[in-house]
Amino acid sequence: MITPQIIRSNRKTLSLSINENADLVVRAPHFVSYDEIQKFISEKSTWIDKKHRLIKAHLKDNLNDNISSHCLYLGSLYQIKIDNNSIEPISFNGQMFTINNESKETISLLLKSWYKKRFIEVALPRLSYFSDKYNLKVNQVRVKEQKTLWGSCSSKNNINLNYLLIMAPMKVIDYVILHELVHTIHKNHSAKFWQKVETIMPNYKDSRYWLKKNGYKLRRL
Repeated sequence: MITPQIIRSNRKTLSLSINENADLVVRAPHFVSYDEIQKFISEKSTWIDKKHRLIKAHLKDNLNDNISSHCLYLGSLYQIKIDNNSIEPISFNGQMFTINNESKETISLLLKSWYKKRFIEVALPRLSYFSDKYNLKVNQVRVKEQKTLWGSCSSKNNINLNYLLIMAPMKVIDYVILHELVHTIHKNHSAKFWQKVETIMPNYKDSRYWLKKNGYKLRRL
């Protein structure tokens, strides 16, 4: 049995999920006992096992990816060309990436640095656009790599965004940004929260599905 990560809050019901690292996450109300949580996990054991094996298979494929040949950017796959004579450590001409180093570790570091800069250039104006248009007030915005989250919003309306999202299509980036912005007025995933998201982005479920299906590919670095 997988050791669960238990997150307690003021919610009223139990829920569980397998995150992209194949960890079992249980969200529980404060009043629910550990024994009740274990019983809930046991009742869902068939689903947990199936989901866990699927995520582990994704992670295995992820490790077998050849990072030195291709990479994702805004939802499209581009070739990586190694050119030791290139002046720039990393460059992109709209058709391929050129990197002047053959080391996989260096390629990963260069891509992460490039991705972070591009994400800031692409995503922050979109966040300002949605914030201003729909009067969703933000305190601070931080851009960083997160192991399990694509974004988060604190009780003080500080938003974190995962820059690895730059590998996803623009509509997916917009969805995550909007998701966190709506959390500035609805702190949980209530019906009102999803109604607000859908009012602004009627096709948000398409982006949510894309991220659920392909999110593991964005963590290949």
